[in-house]
Amino acid sequence: MTTPVTIVGAGLGGLTLARILQLHGVPVTVYEADASAEARTQGGQLDLHEHTGQRALAMAGLTQEYRSIIHQGGGAKRVFDPQGRLLLELPDDGSMARPEALRGDIRRILLDSLAPGTVQWGRKLASLDHERHQLTFADGSTVDTGILVGADGTWSKVRSLLSDEKPVYAGMSYVDTYLYDVEDKHPKAARTVGPGAMYGLVPGKGFLAHREANDVIHTYVILSRPAEWFEELDFADPDAVKTKLVNEFEGWAPEFTALIAETDSAPVLRSIYQLPNSHRWQRIAGVTLIGDAAHVTVPGGDGANLAMLDGAELGEAIAAHPDDVEKALASYEDVMFPRSEAAAVAAHQTISLVFGEGAPAGLLGVFRGLSASSAPEGPAAAPA
Repeated sequence: MTTPVTIVGAGLGGLTLARILQLHGVPVTVYEADASAEARTQGGQLDLHEHTGQRALAMAGLTQEYRSIIHQGGGAKRVFDPQGRLLLELPDDGSMARPEALRGDIRRILLDSLAPGTVQWGRKLASLDHERHQLTFADGSTVDTGILVGADGTWSKVRSLLSDEKPVYAGMSYVDTYLYDVEDKHPKAARTVGPGAMYGLVPGKGFLAHREANDVIHTYVILSRPAEWFEELDFADPDAVKTKLVNEFEGWAPEFTALIAETDSAPVLRSIYQLPNSHRWQRIAGVTLIGDAAHVTVPGGDGANLAMLDGAELGEAIAAHPDDVEKALASYEDVMFPRSEAAAVAAHQTISLVFGEGAPAGLLGVFRGLSASSAPEGPAAAPA
């Protein structure tokens, strides 16, 4: 009999894994701390790549569903200097290499593909028995696992079974803001951002704004500052945070600072943490990790794309070796470890290029020198 699989975390990677396993008839349960699928927003747009995220969805049999949620025109790009002068504009070329779609919509099609009851909501992991791989949840319930997969993100609890490494602050953070009904309420911002992504950058800071579905502009205010700098901000006082952030961009064109000052939502901090580029572990029977639990890094690499491919390939490996769990997990890790290390190195190179000395020259070079279908994910994607 095939060993049941227990997944902790209902993000894109964990759900992709669950879908692949169910296609192969492998019993699987996903435990998620959120009370429901609608408990919190799932972030902004993702550009899923042909050979990673899109490949994973193809393996999951969900290509048509994915194509139905693509934001047509969302691949357009504009780069400005701080004074609001347009430096470069690229239209969406209609390529399917890296189309944009909302993270929440991608998650929905994965959830809809699973058998009812696969995801157990409101099951926050409290502790693990390192010898028996028994999970204890915040409500006091316990689960014994056969195959345990940590898909529980940056602050993974499952990781502690395999590795002593803990994520460290990467030296930069994003602050999210949203503008709604932009054509009517924020027409100047709508004209500035355009139909896709807008960038305004100098070394160590800047703006990345995305035009999203339903007349929304989602902005990431990017700052390279110590963690302590952000800890001193009281995010319970949105007006004070907005004032502080606007002051960081003194002298910038008002169309940029308005993305902060006129936000229709309270600013939300997204601090960036990372594991070592070469993070790996010795095999422990019956346990492995996918996605950020295994290889979280700065948002200049493949992020969610790799999490989904991790899930798809792990699912195929388990299905291919139903009588040899260790062979399945080892074969998955043998491919995942070098791939994630290469992606992390590339992510740091991208961040250095985009936010380093001379910015935005690096980003302009990428966009001018490469086709839209071969540009790196980092400049066009939200943090994972």
